Amino acid sequence: MNANGQSAVFGRRKEPHTVIIARGDEIRHFTVRPWLIACFGSAIAAVIIGYLLATSYLVFRDDLIGATTARQARMQQAYEDRISALRAQVDRITSRQLLDQQLMETKVGELLQRQTQLSQRHGRLGPILERAEAIEPAAVETQAPAPAVTPGDRSKPEDHAALIDGKAAPQLAMLTSFSGADAQPFSRWSTRADLPPDASSADRADKLFVAINQSLRAIESEQLQRVTKLADTTYENADAIKEALQAAGLPVDKDFGKNESDVGGPLVPIDSALLFDTKVKELDEALDELDRLRKEARRLPLANPAPGRAVTSPFGVRADPLLGTAALHSGMDFRIPLGSAARVTAPGVVTKAGWNGGYGRMVEVDHGQGYTTRYAHLGRISVAVGQTLKAGDVIGQTGSSGRSTGPHLHYEVRHDGEAIDPLRFLRVGKKVEKYL
Repeated sequence: MNANGQSAVFGRRKEPHTVIIARGDEIRHFTVRPWLIACFGSAIAAVIIGYLLATSYLVFRDDLIGATTARQARMQQAYEDRISALRAQVDRITSRQLLDQQLMETKVGELLQRQTQLSQRHGRLGPILERAEAIEPAAVETQAPAPAVTPGDRSKPEDHAALIDGKAAPQLAMLTSFSGADAQPFSRWSTRADLPPDASSADRADKLFVAINQSLRAIESEQLQRVTKLADTTYENADAIKEALQAAGLPVDKDFGKNESDVGGPLVPIDSALLFDTKVKELDEALDELDRLRKEARRLPLANPAPGRAVTSPFGVRADPLLGTAALHSGMDFRIPLGSAARVTAPGVVTKAGWNGGYGRMVEVDHGQGYTTRYAHLGRISVAVGQTLKAGDVIGQTGSSGRSTGPHLHYEVRHDGEAIDPLRFLRVGKKVEKYL
């Protein structure tokens, strides 16, 4: 070891560096040791490295901050886009619900309007059908048409009845507050077989509206068919009465009838409401005509004065029962037991009631329009002159008074004083009996 602190390089001694600083008379010297040089170099190297590192940090920091800011901006933009998309979806759903609600309210309004129309029709049909029942019970089966259920209609009969009599308004009104939670009331109108499993409430509501519309259309159609059929039947019955009266030469309005051949004009379609009103008016007119014809027919002596009794002498020329010579028999004789009730064959007013020569005890009844009937050979008279009678009223009891060979009823029909064969009236009465 070298005592003076000198180092050997390659086996040779090396003196430390000495720095001499002279300033005027002052002289200073420093000995520069190797370790000091190493420390000084290390310090300079550290400063340089630190500067480089600081410079690198400052250079890359802006890039890192920019990248982070851009990433955050992208995340925020994506979040805002997602929020906007969800908001738009909510708006679309809300708009669709509003449209569905408005559509449902419109449909409910239409159904309520049609239900009201059906109720009004029912109100109009009621009096007419009651009148038709009074005039012709066989032609009217029911006062309100039964609803027809179509194959696609899953409604219950009581629902149709409610629609007819005006009780369907609460059932239809509940549709105005329809929501997803209220879909249960529609389960009876549509099944899973009809709609897919994921069918919405609006789809079920549409199915319900279609079913109700079909039911209402079926009811309207059947109402119209019933009215049309009833009008046709009424016209047919009136025609039958008219033809029977005309065939017998009895008075009848010859202008009556709905079948005119000399007609024409442009085709102008009409809606169901106007068609229904037209058919109802036609039915009303037909009932008026039928009622008028029936009243006219009922005023005529068409009934049999002794139903079920045998005719012993018809109208016409015969051998007089007392003299045996040819004579005109002006009426018909019915074999009837002594003391049986004699009834008038049509409404009228008694013009004669008492003894009348060969007629014996006789009652004559005026039926209007020049028609009279006579009931002779009575044993007892129970009416007086001027008395008003209805068809079937008892006018007395049968007997054998006057020129008679035994108990019987002599029945005559006269027009303007001239005798007419009563058989002609009886035949007409037999034909029109079911219409009267």
